[in-house]
Amino acid sequence: MSQQLLSETDTDSDTARAGDAAARPPRAAGGIDAAAAAEPARQPGRRATGQGPGLRFLNRAARGIVSSPGLFLAVLVLATTLLWAAVPGAFTPWPPDTGVPADRLLPPSPTHWFGTDSLGRDLFSRVVHGSATSLAATAVAVAVGLVAGSALGLLAGFVRGWVDDAIMRLMDVLLAIPSLLLSLALITVLGFGTVNIAIAVGVASVANFARIMRSESLRVGTAVYVEAARSSGVRWHTILLRHVLPNAAGPVLALSALEFGAAVLSISSLSFLGFGAPPPASEWGSLVAGGRDYLVAAWWLVTLPGVVIAAVVLSTNRISHAFQTRTSR
Repeated sequence: MSQQLLSETDTDSDTARAGDAAARPPRAAGGIDAAAAAEPARQPGRRATGQGPGLRFLNRAARGIVSSPGLFLAVLVLATTLLWAAVPGAFTPWPPDTGVPADRLLPPSPTHWFGTDSLGRDLFSRVVHGSATSLAATAVAVAVGLVAGSALGLLAGFVRGWVDDAIMRLMDVLLAIPSLLLSLALITVLGFGTVNIAIAVGVASVANFARIMRSESLRVGTAVYVEAARSSGVRWHTILLRHVLPNAAGPVLALSALEFGAAVLSISSLSFLGFGAPPPASEWGSLVAGGRDYLVAAWWLVTLPGVVIAAVVLSTNRISHAFQTRTSR
């Protein structure tokens, strides 16, 4: 009887073990479960957030802006100026070129935030509508300097040899001439106008972009992955565009933010001297130039447009500094 019970118990145990083995997933080679082998490997110490690198960059940028009051204020100033250029009618109901003679030279008030000029035109409206012209010229100037300077610097740092010597000696000549004087010389050749001012300012900044891009391309060009690509027989233009350019672009983009502020100041200076668009265009520099004859009686005609120019320049410099700090880490 006892032997019969023992045999039945052994039979039940064998049946249970067989059922567990059938329910358990098969093992892959090396004794690893198939389910475990199919599951993607997770790196220790990192959690799956479900965010791509673009979203993670935006989250870090947003946290950096919120945590720094100065940077937040700079972004707010620049964003407001861009909105002025995009939708000026949403910020002021007054026309920029039509004035009321009875309202001439009124001081700042709730009705006219920046006061009025000698023809009774609302100064705040002229500043808001003039932001489109001034910022568009600035964008063209930075684009000219960024594209031309980056191309020359990238070619000089990657090819080296006599190409590097020829390009950099030309950049030394451009750096030896003061930027404002070089811009004036180019405007004399090209002629007056906002577009010609933008091109002249952009050409004057080519040397700065070229030097930064050359130094970065020299640094990236000696990296291990670039040497490996060369040894693998990858074509030089593929290495240049796929490996060198993306890894050398960070400091150049930070410089472009800094040059944006410098271009605003240069374009305003040239407009102040009378090389910009003719009246009644409301460029920032021409607004300051038009109010200098009334500086004693109407201080706001010069001061308030000048404050706007200074705020934009300081804001772009602050953003450039923050971007350069991020890219250098």
